[in-house]
This record gives sequence, structure tokens and C-alpha cells, in this order.
Amino acid sequence: MAQTREKCSSSSKIWLITFGLICGATFLTRFYKVLEPDHVCWDETHFGKMASSYINRTFFFDVHPPLGKMLIALSGKLTGYDGTFHFEKPGSKFDGARYEGMRIFCTTLGALIIPLTFLTIWEMTKNLDSTVIGTLLLLCDIGFLTLNRYILLDPILLFFMSCTIYGVFKVRSLTDEGLPPFSSRMLAWQLYLGASLACTISVKFVGLFVVLFAGLRTIADLWNVLGDLTKPVSLTVKHLIGRTITLILWPILLYVFFFWIHLTVLSKSGNGDGFYSSGFQARLEGNSLNNASAPRVLAFEAAVTLKNHRTGGGYLHSHHHLYPAGAGAKQQQITTYTHKDENNKWIVKPYDREQVDGVVLVRSGDLVRLTHAATGRNLHSHRERAPMTSKFMQVTGYGEDGVGDANDVWKIIVSGGKDGDEIQTVRSKLVFIHYLQACALTTTGKQLPKWGFEQQEVACNPNLRDNNALWNVEDNIFDQLPKMSFEVYASSFLERFIESHAVMLHGNAGLKPKEGEVTSQPWQWPINYRGQFFSANSHRIYLLGNPVVWWGNLAFLAVFFLLFLVNCIREKRAQAFGKTVEGIITVYLLQSIKSFLSPELGRTVYQSAIGLVITTTVYSFYLFSPLAYGMSGPMSNEPNSTVTGLKWLDTWEF
Repeated sequence: MAQTREKCSSSSKIWLITFGLICGATFLTRFYKVLEPDHVCWDETHFGKMASSYINRTFFFDVHPPLGKMLIALSGKLTGYDGTFHFEKPGSKFDGARYEGMRIFCTTLGALIIPLTFLTIWEMTKNLDSTVIGTLLLLCDIGFLTLNRYILLDPILLFFMSCTIYGVFKVRSLTDEGLPPFSSRMLAWQLYLGASLACTISVKFVGLFVVLFAGLRTIADLWNVLGDLTKPVSLTVKHLIGRTITLILWPILLYVFFFWIHLTVLSKSGNGDGFYSSGFQARLEGNSLNNASAPRVLAFEAAVTLKNHRTGGGYLHSHHHLYPAGAGAKQQQITTYTHKDENNKWIVKPYDREQVDGVVLVRSGDLVRLTHAATGRNLHSHRERAPMTSKFMQVTGYGEDGVGDANDVWKIIVSGGKDGDEIQTVRSKLVFIHYLQACALTTTGKQLPKWGFEQQEVACNPNLRDNNALWNVEDNIFDQLPKMSFEVYASSFLERFIESHAVMLHGNAGLKPKEGEVTSQPWQWPINYRGQFFSANSHRIYLLGNPVVWWGNLAFLAVFFLLFLVNCIREKRAQAFGKTVEGIITVYLLQSIKSFLSPELGRTVYQSAIGLVITTTVYSFYLFSPLAYGMSGPMSNEPNSTVTGLKWLDTWEF
């Protein structure tokens, strides 16, 4: 008994020493030169700007949920950053701006992933060799190091993902131990797991994959409890109730709370307003719709802006530029634009004359002309194909000073209404039907090329039931009618919460490479085919996975399937090494090979192989570390370069 206690104590000391060494190595590798370079690197330009927006309480649009950006802003605020630096582009010098706190905060969360990985693998395997090898491979990956040292969402997302995976296996262990479902320890770990799930999905929607993993693991745990015939079914019901509260309701509550903070803090108008509805904008201080008033109804000769109802849809817009050759008639471009702009204004006129006497309301069923206020061209359509959507007809600006032709006439209809209904500001959903071509004014959501300033295509759809052909009057400038406050149009928190998600999902769906942008294919990612410059100045940082780690894992994975098949056959014949090996691939392979050899030879080969793996991994980190910590001097393909020997593939560009 005393020997057993002494052995356990010795094992605990070894575990603690190993964990301490891992933490020390993590601290040294992650924080070495963490403030270099002292200029904006890669996507710091985006997330630094967003942090500034939170500090200045200025609304913006982004395709990701808010938690990661709010945490970056909070770290900056607490460490003296005042939100005035513009983060204009990669390479911009900070010049005294207090960026240090934000970068160190992100690096800290990125560093904590390593000890979390150690704890997770230990929880999964209870095997110190597996734990050390698995953690070391992550610790020595240059790409992972680079990704976690800058003002980005990635270290925050990966940290919360790591917290989630650790929580999943900790709850599994407690369940296997038979801990009661409502014990304080079980509830504490489940609440921790629920909070980690909420935080993960609140940083990026890609966190849904981890949520799915946690859900499947929970189902497996409940199935195991149910399958234990020595325990009553009521125990499974109690576990189900406990996990419904802690892993579903609790994360949802936190997720909504994070959005409440987001929408409360960003209370001022910014350059992202135009992606959102008029009611949403009415809540933003400084927006033209906030604490503003306008006529309740629309009259002829009013100057208006027309907001499209498509998710993320913009304002009907025009400018002096023409469609290029090959994009329909070479007439003035009509687009939708998501930002407030004087080029969004249109004058509503009768179809057959320039002026009206007195105040004449525009009603559903009326024929109108829409004249662009800045250029004097009329909204026009004809039987030319739209530039991006060939099934639709082109919409252009045509004429001079409001004088055009019969293709400038549109019938204005209130959706769901009847002829003669008044057209109300913001509230009325409008359809514009071309009088001669019988098509509906719509936005396709397709982004125009550079000649269209990457704004969205406007076209005329022969299908009059197009859901994207709905518009509303937002700005309504007409001094001869009494005004009413826009407060009555303002959206509630729940409406803004739902709309925020619709706009984010639409933005994610519309993401695509910009013209001339270098792209990669999915098959290139696991083979480390190409990297990415984080900093391309004299202090060069290049994101690239450690090839020894990446290619080694691919090789081990291939061999694993072969050995796994062999071991399955051996186990069926009762010749395997006694029990299932739970561990990472490297240790599984080595223990499998060990089982083929004599005990003494197997132990020697196993220990030598472990030592070789550790030595090779650490040396490869040392070899490729300049990619993460900074390179200077000639490029690898130039004479006298100090990194020429590191360029193992021609596609690596450092």
C-alpha cells in the first residue's frame, strides 16, 4: 500500500513538472517579440478598427458575432488605447498608439490554448506520453504561433473552442464516474461548458461545429447512462434535464446577452448603417432617422431615398459613371449602395409633367418618374440584358434634366395594399413596375466589378413576385406637409437582434474573393501548399505551418489506418496487446509497433522513437521560428538570403 501511494505521488510530481515545463515553454515562445513589428499586421486593420468603433460607440457592420471584437476593445480601453488610431492598412505605424494591451490580450488567450490542450488530452487518455506529444506538436507549430500573436479573432475563437473541448471531456469523465446530475461539481462543470459554448459561437459562426461536437458527445454520454441496466431510467431523465438547462438554455441566454451589450454600446451612427432597415437605423444617435421627423406620407416633388428590403440591401443609387461596353446600353449606372450618400436621393415626379400645383399625394397605382437629384437622369429600363443577371433587364439613368422617354415611366404599388392607398414613409412596402416592359425594379445582390465600384446590381425582373423587389421610402424631404417623429418606426431589441443575424448570415453567404486577390483551394490547406504574409515590410512575418508537424501528421495518419486495421484483426483473434490504446496517433502507432516486438526490444524502440519525435519537433520549431518572429534582409529566392534553406516548396513566398 505504501509503495502504491509512493508511486502515485511520484507520478503526480512528474505530471506537475511536465505541465510546468509546458507552461514555461508556452510563455517564452508566445511572448517573445510579441510587440514586434510595431505596425498594423494583416487583419489587425479590420479588428483594430472595430475595437476603435466600440470605444467610440460607433456602429459598424461585420459578418461575425460581437464577443471577440468587444473583448479586444475592452482590453484596449483598460490599457490606455483611446480609439483614435485609424488602422488604415497593413504596414501603418502605430506611432504612439497604445496597441500593446490589445495584442498582449490576444496573445495571452492564444497562449492559454497550449495548457488547455495538455489538460484535454490528459482527460481523454490519462497517458502522459500521449499528452506530452500531442501538446508539443501544437506548441511547436509555427503557423499556430503566428496566428495567435496579433489583434485578431482567431486566438479568441481558438481559446474558447479549447475551453469547450476540455469541458466536454471533463463532463464525460464525471458522468463515467457516476457523479449525480445535480451535484454541485457536475453542475459547475456543465455551466462552464455551457458558457464556453456560448462564447465560442459568439466570436465566429464557425464555432457551430464545436457546438455540434459537444451535442453529439452529450448524446453519447446520455446513451451510455441509459444503457447501464443497473441504474434507473429516472437517472437519465435527470441528466437530460440538467443538460438542457446548462447546455442549451444557459448558452442561449448568454448569447443574447452578448448581443444586448453589442447593440447597447454601439449607439451612434456609423458607416455600417445602410446594411440595416430604416427602423434599425432610427435607434442610432446621429443617424438621419434618429430624433428626426419627416412627412408621414409621400407627395409629388418630394426628395426621397429608397431602401431595398433585401437582407443587407442598400439604397437605390446612381452616379455620373456609365456602364462600360459589353454591359448593356452605355448609359448611366444604377446600383444599390449600403452607405448614406447624396447620390441616393431621387425626386418623385408625375409621369407626364415636370410640376404639380399645390400638394398632391402619391398613391398606390400612380404612374411616376424618378429623377436622380444629383445628375438629372431618370430611372429607366429597356430590353437590354442586365450586366450580371442576363435573365433580367438592364436599369439605367437616362435623359437630361428630367426629360427622357416612355421607358422612364414606373407604376408604384403598395405591396398588400390596393389602388389609391397612401404611401407612408418607412412603413409602406413598395413595388415599382416598369410601365412598358412589365418588370419589377429589384436588386440581385450580385456585386458589380470595379467599373461599378463593387456596388450591388440593380435590374428589372419579369417575375413581378420577386421578394427582393420591395422598397420603402426612408428620407422624405417635402416642407409643405406636416412632419412626424421617426421614433414610431424604431425597432425593438428583439427585432434588431433578429435583423442583425439576417444581415450577418447574408454577408457571410456573399463573401467571395475580390478581383485580383490570391486564393487557395481546400486541398492545398492540409499539405501546407502556400502561406500568407502577415507583415511584408523590412520585418517580414509569414504564416506557414511547421512542415515537419504538418507533413508528419499526414504521414502518421496514413500509417494509422493500416495499423488500425491490423490491430482490429489481431483483437478479433485475441492476439492484440490486451486493451484498447487511447492516445494520439503518434503514441498509438508506437505502441502498436511495440506490441509486435519482444518486451525489452519494444520498450527500447518505443522510448527511442519518442525521443526522436520530441527532438525533431523542437528542432523544426527552432529552424522555422524566423517566419513567426520576423525575417529581414533578402527574400529566400534572392542572393545571400538567410532563409533560403527554409524554402522547401516553390510556392512558399517568404
